[in-house]
Formats: sequence, structure tokens, C-alpha cells
Amino acid sequence: MFLLLAGLLLSVSYGAADISYSTIVRAVFAFDGLDNDHLILREFRIPRALAAALVGAALGAAGALMQGITRNPLASPSLMGLNAGAGLMLVLGLALSPTLGFTVLIGLSFAGAAVGVTVVFLVGSAQRGGLTPVRLALAGAAVSAFFGAFTSFIIVYYKIGQDVLFYTAGGVQGVQEEQLLFVAPWIGGGLIVALLLSRSVSLLSLGQDVATGLGLNIVHVRIVAALAILILAGSSVALAGGIGFVGLVVPHVSRFLTGLDYRWIVPVSAVLGACLLIFADLAARMINPPYEVPVGLMTALIGVPFFLMLAWRDERGI
Repeated sequence: MFLLLAGLLLSVSYGAADISYSTIVRAVFAFDGLDNDHLILREFRIPRALAAALVGAALGAAGALMQGITRNPLASPSLMGLNAGAGLMLVLGLALSPTLGFTVLIGLSFAGAAVGVTVVFLVGSAQRGGLTPVRLALAGAAVSAFFGAFTSFIIVYYKIGQDVLFYTAGGVQGVQEEQLLFVAPWIGGGLIVALLLSRSVSLLSLGQDVATGLGLNIVHVRIVAALAILILAGSSVALAGGIGFVGLVVPHVSRFLTGLDYRWIVPVSAVLGACLLIFADLAARMINPPYEVPVGLMTALIGVPFFLMLAWRDERGI
């Protein structure tokens, strides 16, 4: 938690013009609408930092749930088609009706995430031998690539590159307070459900036979967990665009720190996910100031080697 608070303070204070911590405190507790620093903090930096924390927590918790209920170390929202599906529906909605409100975009993101993960599981299960972790990862990569190509086609055909730049680049810059307030309850609700499910996910991660023997309703747990994952992933895409690999890397780090109990893995994944995205956003601003590197690129620099290492270590075959 100390690391999370430190990241929030650094994210809020650092920018084109550095702002002192005392000014941050005054802007929060004694806001002055005539002070430019206070306005910058309230309108841009505080919403941006909070958005990074919320999105990172959502992706981290969603990844932990996915890996727990599927017993697949390669499962994550970005690799299982959720992000790609949500992005495709979001871009399609903006292409057909550029004046869509943020509420409708949230709904489209949820629907797209559901379609994406469903297609991935259908494709991965279609081959002889069932659904293995590597096969699921390959199906996710293929479906995500197809959805990504279709998304690019829509962007080029309808000439809406500028309108959907926030999704294609991935990041929390430009997040408005109204958007943050609308999405926060959805992400908060998804995180609460994830925490409530953590004990059941621990049992399910031991295997279906063991979980059934202990009286767990596997179907019920998977349905509720799927809804929580869709809410967390869909809200994240609607707020920050396609940011990948957070949900892949963070749960593995959490398991290394806490063990195999998802009552610890889920909350620790949420906190570490928030920290990772906050510091990734901070690094994106520091690499080439005053220009910014897409946050999705920063997370990919960590996630891609990690994904390749996990795929290489998997010994169960395709």
C-alpha cells in the first residue's frame, strides 16, 4: 500500500510543470478555482492517477480470476480476447455513431469482451485433445490479431483514427472526472465480487474433482467469476483503451509473494496491478518529455518476455 500511495503522489506531482506536495494537499482539501496549479491537479492529474490505479487494479484482479478458474497460467484479459473484443465493439460503435455517449460505450465494451472470450474458447476447444494452456494462448493470440486487424480496417475505412486514438494507443491521459466517476462503481463492484469469490477460486484451482468433493458449485462460481471479469475488463477498455499484459504478469508475482491461496492472490494482484500501471504511466511521461509514450507499449515491454517465458516453460504441449 505504501508503494501505491507513493506512486499516486509521484504521478500527481510530476508533469510538464512539477507541483509540490503541499500544493497537492491544498488542492485536495482547500481547492482554489483561481489557482492554475489547483486546476491542473483537479482537471487532469488527479483523474489520470486515479484512472491508472483503477484500471491496473481491475486488470490485475481479472487476470487472477481468469488464471484461477481456468487453471491456466497464460490466461489474461489481453491474451484471451477480452480486450480485443471490447475494443472492436467500441470502435464499431464510434464508426456508426460518433456521438455515442460514454454509457453506451461501456455497454459495447462489455458485449465485445464477452464475444471475444467466447470465440477464443470455442476456437481453442475445436481441436482434438481438448483445451490446453498453450492452445488457449494460441487461440487467444489468433482471435485478438483478427479482431485487431478488423478494428484497424474500420478505423481506416471510416477515417476515425483521431476519435479512437485513446484506444489504439492505450493510456489514461485525458480521462475526465465524469468518466472516472461513472466507471469507478463498476470497477469497485467487480473488485468486491472478485474478493468474495477468492475462497471459491482457491478451491477450484485445486481441480474440479476436489472442489466438487468439498461442496463447491463449480458452474455457479464460473458464471459469477465470468461476469466479474467481463465487468472489470470491459470497464478498463472503455476508460483506458487496450492495455495488455497487466493481467498476465501481476498474478504470477502475487503467487510468488503470497503462495497459492487466492484469498491473498486476488487483493495483492489488484494492488500490484494498480502500482504497475501508475508507474508505467509515469515512465511513459519521463522517457521523452514533453512527449508521451503509449502506456500499452510500456506494459508490453514487461509482458511480452514474461509471456514467452511462461509459454516456453509449459511442458504439457499443444
